[in-house]
Parts: sequence; C-alpha cells; structure tokens
Amino acid sequence: MIDPEALSFDEKGLIPAVVQDARTGEVLTVAYMNREALERTLAEKETWFWSRSRAVLWHKGETSGNTQRVVEVRVDCDGDALLVRVEPAGPACHTGERTCFYRSLGEPDEEEGADRPPQTVLAELWETIDERYRTRPEGSYTTYLFEQGLDKILKKIGEEATETIVAAKGKTGEPDLAEVRYESADLLYHLMVLWRQVGLQPEDVWQELRSRHLVKDVSPRKGPGFKRRG
Repeated sequence: MIDPEALSFDEKGLIPAVVQDARTGEVLTVAYMNREALERTLAEKETWFWSRSRAVLWHKGETSGNTQRVVEVRVDCDGDALLVRVEPAGPACHTGERTCFYRSLGEPDEEEGADRPPQTVLAELWETIDERYRTRPEGSYTTYLFEQGLDKILKKIGEEATETIVAAKGKTGEPDLAEVRYESADLLYHLMVLWRQVGLQPEDVWQELRSRHLVKDVSPRKGPGFKRRG
C-alpha cells in the first residue's frame, strides 16, 4: 500500500491519472487529480478529477450518468503518475465514444480492427453473448444454443475441443496453424456461451488466472493435497 502523502504532485498540486477499463485493459482517458480529487476517488470508489481549464473539481458522470466505478488505483515507480482501473457505466469521452483515444495518427492497419486489443475483442464478444442470452433474437445461433440448453452447449465444447486437438496434430503430424486458430476461436466462443449459461462472469475466470500468477508454476488444479513440483 502507498500512502497518498508520499505521491509527487507537480508545482500546481496535480498528478496525471490514466483511466483504464479494468475488464478490457483499454485506456479510456487521461486526466488530472489534486489531493482532494484523489481522496474522494479513494473514499467514494468513483472517479473525481481536477479540471485545469475550468479550475474546478468534477465528478465523472455527475451530469451524464457515465460514472466510473473504481476497482483499483495504482501508482508508478516514481510516485508521480496514477493508473485508475475502473468499470465504466457508459462512454468515457464527452463525444460519446467509449474511449477518448478513438483516433489514430498516421495510416491505420489495413486489417479492420487490427488496432483493437484482445481484451476489447473478448469484452465485445461477451457483451454480444450476454445480449443474446437476455433477448433471444430469432435466427441467432447463440440463441439456438441457449434454447437447447446446457447439454447441447457441453456437446459443442467437446466437439470444438476435439477439432482443436486434430488441427494441432495436423494431417502430417505438423500443426495446421490456420486450423488451430479457427478451431480455437470456436472453442473459446462456445466456452464463453457456457459461462453465460451457468452464470459465470469472465472476470471470475480472469481473477482465477491472476491468483495462479502469484505462484511460479500455473497448476490446472489446486487443493488440500496439491504439491507444486519443480
């Protein structure tokens, strides 16, 4: 834990705060905090900032409703910058964009969406799956899986896992990377459908992975009788 008093505020009493979506890792905005803004952010678990242009303290989402629930506040090695991990309730940018960093300098990658981080893609996929679960639009394959129920979803996971294994072995004993990529995407999609069916959130899985990262070896199963080797 870092004592806020140990932070290095600039000559104007401000410290930059990088706001990041805790679920996707996407950078939402960069703003400034003074001591009061930081204290309120820590106490209320929602972001507060200092406006340099208006010289006022402001609460993100106070008028728009697009608040940011604070998950964690981190400080850099020099103590002169903050990373604020949040769960946003709406767009971060005043333009209505999800992030303030929605524009690119120079020529974009030719492949559409290539600049989107994997975390964002996974978050968008989850949002789509969750929406299909709630609304059940006719003609949707995801709707079909939910309507068929758990056994159907489990069967598809088994099929996709087998197809991924076959692709990894390849017809000649060498992995078919294109097929591994394709089948892995199918497997991950059906796995996320299962999570939604049984009421598991992606963050629950990410947290499990984070907890395992605390030990040197990642074990697929830990229990009272588990002994780490190596």
